Amino acid sequence: MAEVPAPAPTEDTSRKVIHVDMDAFFASVEQRDDPSLRGKPVAVGGSSGRGVVAAASYEARVFGIRSAMPSATARRLCPDLIFCKSRFDVYHEVSQQIRAIFARFTDLIEPLSLDEAYLDVTRNHLGIASATKIAREIRRMIREETGLTASAGVSYNKFLAKLASDQNKPDGLCIIKPGDGAAFVATLPVRRFHGIGPRGAEKMARLGVETGADLAGKDADWLRENFGSFGEYLFHAARGIDHRPVRAHRERKSIGGERTFGTDLHAPHDLHAMLDNIVEIVWTRIADKGAQGRTVTLKLKFNDFQLVTRARSLPHPVRGRDQFTTIARELLAEQLPLPRPIRLMGLTLSALGDAPDTPPPPAAPRAQQLQLL
Repeated sequence: MAEVPAPAPTEDTSRKVIHVDMDAFFASVEQRDDPSLRGKPVAVGGSSGRGVVAAASYEARVFGIRSAMPSATARRLCPDLIFCKSRFDVYHEVSQQIRAIFARFTDLIEPLSLDEAYLDVTRNHLGIASATKIAREIRRMIREETGLTASAGVSYNKFLAKLASDQNKPDGLCIIKPGDGAAFVATLPVRRFHGIGPRGAEKMARLGVETGADLAGKDADWLRENFGSFGEYLFHAARGIDHRPVRAHRERKSIGGERTFGTDLHAPHDLHAMLDNIVEIVWTRIADKGAQGRTVTLKLKFNDFQLVTRARSLPHPVRGRDQFTTIARELLAEQLPLPRPIRLMGLTLSALGDAPDTPPPPAAPRAQQLQLL
């Protein structure tokens, strides 16, 4: 078995990367457009029993409300919660305004969703040497032109910039200077690392790893033994290293979601109710990313762990949520009655129409490193 490669002895710290993340984007747009909602707990999404929360204001998050949470659960946590119906056409329009602001500084913009993006400003249209100054200008322009706030992280790679943007939310700015990446990461709980979910963090805690410093103390063999191929990512992340370029166009293969049940499901009524719940979760993600695709796939995992997938492809992109829902329900109906209960259900939209990746920009001169701040 091949060794997990050691990090390069010197990462290119001359790069200047900004990660911009809008603050509670959907909910903030609703509060902006309806002043009576300001300062109140607001959730965007379906308010029915099968609905889910697409976004929550910071006032709602105080109660533990988060995106993808069932609406019924959110109401129990906060009886005064105000639900707003999703308006993705408005969110998309505001997102385009924000991306137009980014484009004033650089063409190297890698959107992750409607409300966040990476920017490589190593070379920028205005010739500004300081990435921090650019981040401040972007946040000022967003506030003035959209009435919304954004948080930003500035560093020399994508991993650190994303960590930084979350550090001082909401309406915050954080800079991780060249040479400080490893020390910054060492102070963080591993749950902050992209790709480490609750279960991963629990496993690490059982193994005595709770912080970046704990993770950096483990060698490559130990990480590979306990986390397989994911160990390489962890080895580099614990040292604040990330060589990925900011890509102006990222090729997405699919967008989807799934749920594992606490109790196996078999009755048609329960299956249809769960499917509707997953449709809402997945379509929120599809609309959030402004994606279009031609293939809908249903995934079922039975209680004996056998996995079955059924797909349907169209000659054209799926035309809206109603058609997506119809196809999903037809795929499920074709499998009924199920031979045995299932423990997991998922839906995916694929055959997406994104543009291909563009090549990374040439490396900036080393002398620019000191101009990060």
